[in-house]
Amino acid sequence: MFYGFTSVITERKGPMLFHFCAATPPLFVLWIIMAQVAGQEDREKTTALKDLLSRIDLDELMKKDEPPFAFPKTLEEFEYAFNEYGQLRHIKTGEPFVFNAREDLHRWNQKRYEALGEIITQYVYELLEKKCNMTKETLPVDATEDEPTGFIYLSPDALSNPSKLLVLIQGSGVVRAGQWARRLIINQDLNSGTQIPFIERAMQEGYGVMVLNPNENYLEVEKSTKSPLPSPTETSDEPAEKRERKDDKEGKKKKEFYEKYRNPQRETETERIPIRENGSSEEHVLYVWDHFVSRAAAKNVFIMAHSYGGLSFVELMNQRESEVKNKVCAVALTDSAHNIWLQETTKSTQDWMQEHCRNWVSSPEPLDTTLEPMMPDCPRVSAGTERHELTSWMSFDSIFRFFSEFHAKEGEEAEETSNSVTTRSGSHKNRHQDL
Repeated sequence: MFYGFTSVITERKGPMLFHFCAATPPLFVLWIIMAQVAGQEDREKTTALKDLLSRIDLDELMKKDEPPFAFPKTLEEFEYAFNEYGQLRHIKTGEPFVFNAREDLHRWNQKRYEALGEIITQYVYELLEKKCNMTKETLPVDATEDEPTGFIYLSPDALSNPSKLLVLIQGSGVVRAGQWARRLIINQDLNSGTQIPFIERAMQEGYGVMVLNPNENYLEVEKSTKSPLPSPTETSDEPAEKRERKDDKEGKKKKEFYEKYRNPQRETETERIPIRENGSSEEHVLYVWDHFVSRAAAKNVFIMAHSYGGLSFVELMNQRESEVKNKVCAVALTDSAHNIWLQETTKSTQDWMQEHCRNWVSSPEPLDTTLEPMMPDCPRVSAGTERHELTSWMSFDSIFRFFSEFHAKEGEEAEETSNSVTTRSGSHKNRHQDL
């Protein structure tokens, strides 16, 4: 049946293949020939693809594929504004913010979102200054004119209030002073995403307020960059095989660069110059404690820390345990990222946290439901939401009740101590007179 076919093979390949075919089933021989043909086709396709890539002007292609990163500098130019409910809405349509402004251009959409986020940051700073009457305090306090600086916000009585001081510490990421979550500010409202409601409530209840800025850790400057595209291959006397390998490598570089361009990632190389003694969230919290909180007049300091801010607070306790215990009345954590084992927290700190801290965590359980402890540090209760970024806002009223209870308790203990001292003093005076 396959005699004619195998004869053709022997004519093409010679006597060695004839002997192979004589001892090999015809179907297997057919499979080998088809594989050889397919391999040849693949090589031809690869060659054609290389030729096509060599003809592509990547610069021109990318210009057509993705618009330039030139975005508005103000909310008005973005055609967005916050309405009376603190919701971000399009000025013309009244619709919420749309991330995918251009289909299939995720990187461009992400850059647009980040540009809007920077505007939101400045908008929140304005709210802190104009709506909350807070002032900006530069860090480090002894900064020179030519070094990078950060800042925090203080209420007018933050350092002078003799009774109560509230310190707000946010989580990690792009958020800056006055923010809990950028996503909430843009997609939900200002109340849930900013610290403004906490600041206003605290001021109404007689607290001085400090707003920390733990993610403002460095000044970022652009490096001088060279074009990532390889320079054209110069004509040389290299062997053809070596030139072919080099061409393969150059083609691969072009493809990789194109894929990199399509992905949502920063391409401009930057250099980060750290802010002295504020190069991390932990350093920042420690610095603010040493230069501001510890020097405040308030007898009772209350701290609220979200997510990574909780870790930074625990690190503060590791570094300033006795000072924190003497100064801080109560600590409210929301979905805190701290870990007493990894942070090597002392037993005495853990015991203090059991008495003075409470952690509102993301959970499907109703608000304030007591949850099983995961570590022997502070009690865990439900924040009434499963969304991490919403835990602070959902716990708003519960946190201030928690603080009020502790403040009342501290007042009672102080009064008892005062009465005890007065009684002892009177008794001593009487004994002295009797003598």
